[in-house]
Amino acid sequence: MWGRNVYDSISKFLQFQLTVNIVAVIVAFTGACITQDSPLKAVQMLWVNLIMDTFASLALATEPPTEALLLRKPYGRNKPLISRTMMKNILGHAVYQLTLIFTLLFVGEELAQARGSAHKQLGS
Repeated sequence: MWGRNVYDSISKFLQFQLTVNIVAVIVAFTGACITQDSPLKAVQMLWVNLIMDTFASLALATEPPTEALLLRKPYGRNKPLISRTMMKNILGHAVYQLTLIFTLLFVGEELAQARGSAHKQLGS
């Protein structure tokens, strides 16, 4: 039971870490190529890393094992650590996060100005 719980926790940890790392690398590289300046400065990257490691370690250590873990079949020795479902989750979340970050990075100022002018018109 504990072995299966540790395996599941490591899978969650890897899924979270890989998603955040993929997004951070793509944002830093693409932002530096397009804007000629990295959107994330060194201190901001350190904060991202600190927050990422904190949440990942919580996911790794906080879930207690349950009896339901014993009801499923055990994984084989040759089963890859990153399954197809995990890869789909990683890529799906990365695309979602990248879409949100790039929208805020490249169109965020116009969105904020449009919202501000609409707010002023409603208040008048």
